[in-house]
Amino acid sequence: MTEIYVSTDIETDGPAPGLNSMLSFASAAYLADKTLVGTFFANLETLGGASSDPETMAWWESQPLAWQACRKNPQPPAIIMPQYVSWLKGLPGKPLFVGYPAVFDFMFITYYLHRFAGESPFSYFALDIKTYAMALMKKNLYDVDKDSMPKHWFDDLPYTHIALDDAISQGALFCNMLAENMRGSGTAEAMTPG
Repeated sequence: MTEIYVSTDIETDGPAPGLNSMLSFASAAYLADKTLVGTFFANLETLGGASSDPETMAWWESQPLAWQACRKNPQPPAIIMPQYVSWLKGLPGKPLFVGYPAVFDFMFITYYLHRFAGESPFSYFALDIKTYAMALMKKNLYDVDKDSMPKHWFDDLPYTHIALDDAISQGALFCNMLAENMRGSGTAEAMTPG
């Protein structure tokens, strides 16, 4: 079955699902050739009994446009997450979660899917873009960030901390990395000793 790379970005009010809330999320579903087959986006109401993390909220103060975007027309997770499951199941292949960082985004999405939809079409699998870059660049993980990645991996797309923008941008980034890896060309110009 065809793998569909579901680049997903989330925005939260803290670091831990359940203790904190997912405020917004978006997914951009890509074929390996970077064809964008669909997007899903929602702003969510906060969880009852959860609280916001002061450090996270201090960061949000530096991002007023993104904060305003993620608080516009929030919907109940109990309505949105089953819709998201239906969207994932309607994709033309097997959805594979892709994130940056996948660990953070995946744990929130998994928690919300199981809590509010009773299942996760992603199962237990996720691809982390930074880890994939680490392998391609032959560098230590903490030596890899978007500034150190080869410029030709990036399309002219915005990174705004608005979930849909970032899901689309990061999905294109991953597809460019995947194409380079599949060509077997390596990233010789980016390779330096770890």
